[in-house]
Amino acid sequence: MKTKENTRILYMGTPKMSAEVLKHLIESGFNIIGVVAQEDQYVGRKHILEKVPTKIVAESYNIPVYQPHRIRKDFNFVKQLSPDLIITMAYGQIVPKELLDIPPLGCLNLHGSILPKYRGAAPIQRAIMDGENITGITLMEMAEGMDNGRMYSFEYVDILPNDNYSSLCLKLIDACKTIIDRDLVKYLQGRLEGTTQDETKVTIATKIMPEDEKLSLSFSVKQFINHVRGLSDEPGGYVFIDDLKFKIFKCHQINDLVENPIGQIVLKKNIILQLKDGQIMLDEVQLEGKKKMDGKSFVNGWKLDPIIIAK
Repeated sequence: MKTKENTRILYMGTPKMSAEVLKHLIESGFNIIGVVAQEDQYVGRKHILEKVPTKIVAESYNIPVYQPHRIRKDFNFVKQLSPDLIITMAYGQIVPKELLDIPPLGCLNLHGSILPKYRGAAPIQRAIMDGENITGITLMEMAEGMDNGRMYSFEYVDILPNDNYSSLCLKLIDACKTIIDRDLVKYLQGRLEGTTQDETKVTIATKIMPEDEKLSLSFSVKQFINHVRGLSDEPGGYVFIDDLKFKIFKCHQINDLVENPIGQIVLKKNIILQLKDGQIMLDEVQLEGKKKMDGKSFVNGWKLDPIIIAK
């Protein structure tokens, strides 16, 4: 009988969220024989090469790490490792069918939505941007198509009005841990029955592109706030003030007045932005070249005209 100790598991994942899930698997006694991650990243103005988060966790437990440039072209090492099962969580590359066919117990993915809604690269951000109230994690079969495999388990998570991308990720990490503790051994022993997805209910969560980070002044108040939440704390949504990016990390509606031109920012005790169906207060901002700060601190440090036009 398969157990957590005798099942050879290859883990595939890259960012901090995935690293927390990896750590939980290891500390829960699962036999992780290797970790596949994206390549290390150059970060910051000094262009320093930093290890990706899952690599840091794996190395701390003396687990070998593999970082192929393109997994589609370089996966012979997986055959040599001979895993019983592959588990992925936010790996960041498309895994070829030839690799999916290697482990006898198949390949599982911890996907950041309740499928079939929000298939794709950015399910967490897109759910917030769309104003959803509920999301979660789906333990699913990895198949050749995009997030279209059988579903084995769900863990639901509430999206509260004050949640942003960063806070929701923390909740979803806990949801992953719950699924692992409750259901992973059941899967190893063939005690989880998968269900096929209803293709008529599929929605797609497209990747967050650089152009998605610019906040449209044609948004309604609700849309604007939800986009800010979906992009916070990283990378941060922005508008332009002159030619400088003005990032907005946190904001809230204060009224439904339309008494100024759309896009006008008034600096009084706080920062007030006019949108087409109301006004919002900007609670946490960052002007390009400056530090992140609360709205009041920004107003106190602004020495120019108290009326600004955002673009």
